[in-house]
Amino acid sequence: MPLPAHMADVEDPLGPLPREFARIMRPELPGLIKEIGVEVTRAFPEYAALLSGPNEAAIRQGVEQSLKAFVDRVADPAASTAIRDELLRKFGRVEAYEGRDLNTLQGAYRLGARVALRRAKDLGRRFDLSPTLLLTFAEALFAYVGELEALSHEGYMEVQSRTGAAGEVLRRRLLHLLLAGTPLNHTTISELCEQAGWPLPDEVTLIALRTPGPEHIRAGLAPDVLTDLGVPQPHLLVPGPLTDERRAMLKSAAYGTSYAIGLTVPTAQAADSLRWARRVLQLVDDDIVADAQALDCADHLVTLWLLSDPALVAEIARRELAPLDKSSGTRRARLMETLHAWLTTRGTAEHVGDALGVHAQTVRYRLRNLEAHFGDQLESPERRFAMEAALRALQLHGEITAG
Repeated sequence: MPLPAHMADVEDPLGPLPREFARIMRPELPGLIKEIGVEVTRAFPEYAALLSGPNEAAIRQGVEQSLKAFVDRVADPAASTAIRDELLRKFGRVEAYEGRDLNTLQGAYRLGARVALRRAKDLGRRFDLSPTLLLTFAEALFAYVGELEALSHEGYMEVQSRTGAAGEVLRRRLLHLLLAGTPLNHTTISELCEQAGWPLPDEVTLIALRTPGPEHIRAGLAPDVLTDLGVPQPHLLVPGPLTDERRAMLKSAAYGTSYAIGLTVPTAQAADSLRWARRVLQLVDDDIVADAQALDCADHLVTLWLLSDPALVAEIARRELAPLDKSSGTRRARLMETLHAWLTTRGTAEHVGDALGVHAQTVRYRLRNLEAHFGDQLESPERRFAMEAALRALQLHGEITAG
């Protein structure tokens, strides 16, 4: 496949690459990514462990984005590199959290560039590219590696400056004070925010993690996230609401660990957000809420409310359903199911029958029994509300079936 005539030679070896060059580079990317992975893990065994660990997906995505962004820039010099930039900063943060200097990472970048240059020489022979064009490619490639190194250095220095040993102690103390309900205008909080370089946000979102909290999670988090990964209840504080970008960050960083996301609340109410998140994890353990890697309190607000005080809910249920105590076990269960379906739907006997899977005549018989037991209590909005709340809580506990 011959190239356009103007790609056969390039007068200025340091000038920009012809945009059409991206057309022959792009199909090579999948094979190049694999080749770089093999060469880097062979030369730097420490990265072999990372590529089989919890950060594998993020590392592979970073390599892919780095190569793709280079080709995209050749095709369009104005192409955005925002995704690449954040991933490369994350690489730097990983190195800092792992206790390594940047020499190994920089060596890996340069090795990757040499592998890419080797592939470019093969393309040169295949497409009869001029030596001048290949020289331009080499110069552009190693200048690009300098960009990658600079971005990773930014991430590395973020960790060094904000989450070094002393900085981490400051940030953890700040987190504890916020969760303890310390007034936000307290001098200690102001001083800690200043010392830690952490602007006090108007709102926060708390995250409860399963025990034990994995140490690797820190490397994948933005520098402004406060963490306490100690047992028995590891948790994170994310400034502001959990945007889609933040959710993606959390999912990647917490690979292999489940967690619950609290509600976004004013910073002074941080403890409430964490309490609700921990309660959702407990409801999973109690087989009330279905398990998942990421659980969101916002999806379980009514459940959290109904089960916030189990003893009180049990007492409400005992009082509100007392008229059914004289009925036998099976008959009582059927009346409770019918009452729940009727309160939930407020429909006709046919509607309630459809919900329960029984004949409408059966529903009418049961409703007459309920009227005999409860009398005019069923006419009171307050009593109906209390009954429905109690029955809903019993349903969550599996004591009655869903109507």
